[in-house]
Amino acid sequence: MTKTSFEDFYQVPNLNFDITKLRADLDKILKSKKFITPGATHFGAIPVNQIPNDETSIEGDNIRGRYWTIADETGKEVSRDVPIDESKYTELVSEFKQTYFEEVYKTLSKRFKLGRVRLLLKEPRSTLSWHKDPECRLHVPIITNKGCSMVIENVAKHLPADGKVWITNNTKYHNFFNGGEQARVHLVACVLESPFN
Repeated sequence: MTKTSFEDFYQVPNLNFDITKLRADLDKILKSKKFITPGATHFGAIPVNQIPNDETSIEGDNIRGRYWTIADETGKEVSRDVPIDESKYTELVSEFKQTYFEEVYKTLSKRFKLGRVRLLLKEPRSTLSWHKDPECRLHVPIITNKGCSMVIENVAKHLPADGKVWITNNTKYHNFFNGGEQARVHLVACVLESPFN
Protein backbone atom coordinates (compact mmCIF):
# COMPACT_ATOMS: atom_id res chain seq x y z
CA MET A 1 0.00 0.00 0.00
CA THR A 2 1.26 3.46 -0.81
CA LYS A 3 1.92 5.98 1.91
CA THR A 4 -0.99 8.33 2.55
CA SER A 5 -0.82 11.72 4.20
CA PHE A 6 -2.79 14.91 4.39
CA GLU A 7 -1.19 15.72 1.04
CA ASP A 8 -3.96 13.58 -0.52
CA PHE A 9 -6.34 16.38 0.56
CA TYR A 10 -5.45 19.52 -1.41
CA GLN A 11 -7.15 22.78 -0.49
CA VAL A 12 -7.20 24.98 -3.59
CA PRO A 13 -5.72 28.40 -2.75
CA ASN A 14 -7.48 31.65 -3.61
CA LEU A 15 -10.79 30.02 -4.46
CA ASN A 16 -13.83 30.49 -2.27
CA PHE A 17 -17.57 30.38 -2.96
CA ASP A 18 -20.52 31.91 -1.10
CA ILE A 19 -21.90 29.09 1.05
CA THR A 20 -25.14 31.01 1.73
CA LYS A 21 -25.87 31.28 -2.01
CA LEU A 22 -24.98 27.61 -2.55
CA ARG A 23 -27.38 26.51 0.18
CA ALA A 24 -30.17 28.80 -1.03
CA ASP A 25 -29.91 27.53 -4.60
CA LEU A 26 -29.61 23.93 -3.38
CA ASP A 27 -33.00 24.42 -1.72
CA LYS A 28 -34.40 25.72 -5.04
CA ILE A 29 -32.96 22.76 -6.99
CA LEU A 30 -34.41 20.27 -4.50
CA LYS A 31 -37.92 21.59 -5.24
CA SER A 32 -37.67 20.20 -8.79
CA LYS A 33 -34.95 17.50 -8.61
CA LYS A 34 -34.51 14.51 -6.32
CA PHE A 35 -31.34 12.67 -5.38
CA ILE A 36 -31.03 9.48 -7.47
CA THR A 37 -29.63 6.36 -5.81
CA PRO A 38 -28.39 4.14 -8.66
CA GLY A 39 -27.77 0.70 -7.14
CA ALA A 40 -26.61 2.12 -3.81
CA THR A 41 -28.06 2.63 -0.38
CA HIS A 42 -27.61 5.74 1.78
CA PHE A 43 -26.21 7.65 -1.22
CA GLY A 44 -27.72 9.95 -3.81
CA ALA A 45 -26.65 12.06 -6.75
CA ILE A 46 -28.03 14.92 -8.83
CA PRO A 47 -26.09 15.47 -12.09
CA VAL A 48 -25.07 19.09 -12.67
CA ASN A 49 -23.63 18.63 -16.17
CA GLN A 50 -24.16 16.25 -19.06
CA ILE A 51 -22.94 15.35 -22.53
CA PRO A 52 -24.39 18.09 -24.78
CA ASN A 53 -27.92 17.27 -25.96
CA ASP A 54 -27.78 13.79 -24.37
CA GLU A 55 -30.01 13.40 -21.33
CA THR A 56 -29.23 9.66 -21.23
CA SER A 57 -25.70 10.65 -20.12
CA ILE A 58 -27.14 11.47 -16.68
CA GLU A 59 -29.07 8.25 -16.18
CA GLY A 60 -28.37 4.76 -14.84
CA ASP A 61 -24.73 3.65 -14.56
CA ASN A 62 -23.57 7.03 -15.90
CA ILE A 63 -24.44 8.62 -12.57
CA ARG A 64 -22.01 6.47 -10.60
CA GLY A 65 -19.36 5.47 -13.13
CA ARG A 66 -16.43 3.04 -13.00
CA TYR A 67 -14.71 2.25 -9.70
CA TRP A 68 -12.74 -0.58 -8.12
CA THR A 69 -13.35 -2.23 -4.76
CA ILE A 70 -12.15 -5.06 -2.56
CA ALA A 71 -15.47 -6.73 -1.98
CA ASP A 72 -14.67 -9.59 0.40
CA GLU A 73 -12.11 -11.44 2.49
CA THR A 74 -10.22 -12.75 -0.56
CA GLY A 75 -8.68 -9.30 -0.99
CA LYS A 76 -9.23 -9.49 -4.74
CA GLU A 77 -9.86 -6.18 -6.47
CA VAL A 78 -12.92 -6.07 -8.72
CA SER A 79 -14.27 -3.36 -11.02
CA ARG A 80 -17.81 -2.08 -10.88
CA ASP A 81 -20.02 -0.19 -13.32
CA VAL A 82 -19.08 1.15 -16.72
CA PRO A 83 -16.20 3.35 -17.94
CA ILE A 84 -17.23 6.95 -18.55
CA ASP A 85 -15.69 9.38 -21.03
CA GLU A 86 -15.58 12.24 -18.54
CA SER A 87 -14.27 14.75 -21.08
CA LYS A 88 -17.63 14.75 -22.92
CA TYR A 89 -19.54 16.22 -19.93
CA THR A 90 -19.47 19.90 -20.87
CA GLU A 91 -23.08 21.13 -20.79
CA LEU A 92 -24.82 22.42 -17.68
CA VAL A 93 -28.11 20.63 -16.91
CA SER A 94 -30.94 23.09 -17.59
CA GLU A 95 -32.23 23.29 -13.98
CA PHE A 96 -28.86 24.70 -12.88
CA LYS A 97 -28.86 27.55 -15.40
CA GLN A 98 -29.38 31.00 -13.90
CA THR A 99 -28.47 29.73 -10.43
CA TYR A 100 -25.33 30.30 -8.37
CA PHE A 101 -24.28 26.77 -9.39
CA GLU A 102 -23.83 28.05 -12.96
CA GLU A 103 -21.35 30.69 -11.74
CA VAL A 104 -19.52 28.08 -9.65
CA TYR A 105 -19.43 25.65 -12.60
CA LYS A 106 -18.03 28.29 -14.97
CA THR A 107 -15.40 29.37 -12.44
CA LEU A 108 -14.26 25.80 -11.80
CA SER A 109 -14.25 24.97 -15.53
CA LYS A 110 -11.86 27.86 -16.20
CA ARG A 111 -9.37 26.58 -13.62
CA PHE A 112 -9.68 22.80 -13.98
CA LYS A 113 -10.33 20.22 -16.67
CA LEU A 114 -13.57 18.73 -15.34
CA GLY A 115 -15.62 15.66 -16.11
CA ARG A 116 -18.95 14.90 -14.49
CA VAL A 117 -20.13 17.33 -11.83
CA ARG A 118 -22.73 16.13 -9.35
CA LEU A 119 -24.38 17.04 -6.10
CA LEU A 120 -23.70 14.04 -3.85
CA LEU A 121 -25.77 13.15 -0.81
CA LYS A 122 -24.53 10.97 2.05
CA GLU A 123 -27.32 10.04 4.40
CA PRO A 124 -26.89 10.25 8.19
CA ARG A 125 -25.11 7.40 9.98
CA SER A 126 -23.87 5.77 6.77
CA THR A 127 -20.70 5.16 4.79
CA LEU A 128 -19.59 4.62 1.20
CA SER A 129 -17.87 1.40 0.11
CA TRP A 130 -14.10 1.08 0.32
CA HIS A 131 -13.12 1.85 -3.28
CA LYS A 132 -10.93 3.81 -5.67
CA ASP A 133 -11.85 5.88 -8.72
CA PRO A 134 -10.17 6.49 -12.10
CA GLU A 135 -9.58 10.16 -11.30
CA CYS A 136 -9.34 12.67 -8.45
CA ARG A 137 -12.38 14.55 -7.14
CA LEU A 138 -13.01 18.21 -6.47
CA HIS A 139 -15.26 18.93 -3.47
CA VAL A 140 -17.20 21.99 -2.43
CA PRO A 141 -18.92 20.97 0.83
CA ILE A 142 -22.37 22.58 1.08
CA ILE A 143 -23.97 20.84 4.07
CA THR A 144 -21.88 18.86 6.53
CA ASN A 145 -21.32 18.21 10.21
CA LYS A 146 -18.39 17.27 12.46
CA GLY A 147 -19.35 13.60 12.12
CA CYS A 148 -18.48 13.61 8.40
CA SER A 149 -15.02 12.65 7.24
CA MET A 150 -13.33 11.36 4.14
CA VAL A 151 -10.83 8.56 4.68
CA ILE A 152 -8.03 8.05 2.14
CA GLU A 153 -6.29 4.80 3.02
CA ASN A 154 -5.45 5.42 6.72
CA VAL A 155 -6.00 9.19 6.97
CA ALA A 156 -9.36 10.80 7.85
CA LYS A 157 -10.19 14.46 7.28
CA HIS A 158 -13.29 16.56 7.82
CA LEU A 159 -13.99 18.99 4.96
CA PRO A 160 -15.93 21.96 6.38
CA ALA A 161 -18.76 23.71 4.51
CA ASP A 162 -17.09 27.11 4.40
CA GLY A 163 -17.02 27.79 0.65
CA LYS A 164 -13.49 26.47 0.18
CA VAL A 165 -12.58 24.00 -2.57
CA TRP A 166 -10.75 20.71 -2.02
CA ILE A 167 -9.27 18.15 -4.40
CA THR A 168 -8.98 14.64 -3.00
CA ASN A 169 -6.84 11.79 -4.28
CA ASN A 170 -9.61 9.32 -5.08
CA THR A 171 -7.23 7.20 -7.15
CA LYS A 172 -6.24 5.67 -3.79
CA TYR A 173 -8.59 3.51 -1.73
CA HIS A 174 -10.99 5.69 0.23
CA ASN A 175 -14.49 6.09 1.59
CA PHE A 176 -16.67 8.77 3.10
CA PHE A 177 -18.71 8.42 6.25
CA ASN A 178 -21.41 10.53 7.78
CA GLY A 179 -21.67 9.80 11.47
CA GLY A 180 -23.95 12.76 12.09
CA GLU A 181 -27.72 13.02 12.16
CA GLN A 182 -28.16 15.29 9.14
CA ALA A 183 -27.56 14.58 5.45
CA ARG A 184 -24.22 15.63 3.99
CA VAL A 185 -24.22 17.32 0.54
CA HIS A 186 -21.11 18.15 -1.50
CA LEU A 187 -20.71 19.53 -5.00
CA VAL A 188 -18.28 16.96 -6.46
CA ALA A 189 -16.48 17.10 -9.81
CA CYS A 190 -14.20 14.61 -11.53
CA VAL A 191 -10.82 16.28 -12.10
CA LEU A 192 -9.15 15.02 -15.25
CA GLU A 193 -5.67 16.41 -14.56
CA SER A 194 -4.41 15.24 -11.17
CA PRO A 195 -2.60 17.70 -8.88
CA PHE A 196 -1.10 14.68 -7.06
CA ASN A 197 1.30 13.48 -9.78
